[in-house]
Amino acid sequence: MSERHHLLIADDHPLVRQALVQAIQSELSAARFSEAASLEETLALLDADSEVDLLLLDLNMPGMQGFSGLFYLRSAYPHIAIVMISATEDETAIRRAMDYGAAGFIPKSAPIDTIRAAIRALLRGERWVPDPTTLDGKPGRLGGDARLAAQLNSLTRQQLRVLMLLTEGKLNKQIAYELSITEATVKAHVSAILQKLDVSSRTQAVILAQRLKPDELDSGVTGASD
Repeated sequence: MSERHHLLIADDHPLVRQALVQAIQSELSAARFSEAASLEETLALLDADSEVDLLLLDLNMPGMQGFSGLFYLRSAYPHIAIVMISATEDETAIRRAMDYGAAGFIPKSAPIDTIRAAIRALLRGERWVPDPTTLDGKPGRLGGDARLAAQLNSLTRQQLRVLMLLTEGKLNKQIAYELSITEATVKAHVSAILQKLDVSSRTQAVILAQRLKPDELDSGVTGASD
């Protein structure tokens, strides 16, 4: 294959990024690659050039906060297909990623040929997971997962960003500085977030957002730790 695709690989491990580039280049010789080591770097690259065909996104990269980063990127760049890459092969995490809008889920332990096949399928517009039966009518979590996904999807890009900063324990003043907005605007966003999430306090909103953390945290490269 020699299509001129643009792929963005977002992972905080340089060796993982290098391995993915090498694996994919043998299939897509004309592809263009961008690399990021955090959610902030990913956003900066996409803000500068959003013409990306596929985003390979590490589940536990700095700034991600579990699946919160996936929700934020889906809101900000709905035209970009996102595939989660992770050291975990936990079926629940895979199902949740797909329920939350990922186009695919690739374990970092997957053989190179499997990774190449996954990339080909994703670039064709297909969904891909290690075991297709993972998606056979099974929700990520029974109960409130679908409701939470709907609530979060109702938040604007800026509101999602404010919520992510709230989960980091940031105060209104700090959020205003980081987002280059006024404290009054932050307060307005917080009020909208509470209403859309159907909670009455910032603490309750943060607790709800904590459910976006995967049950089994990604540990980066197999055999290594973040």
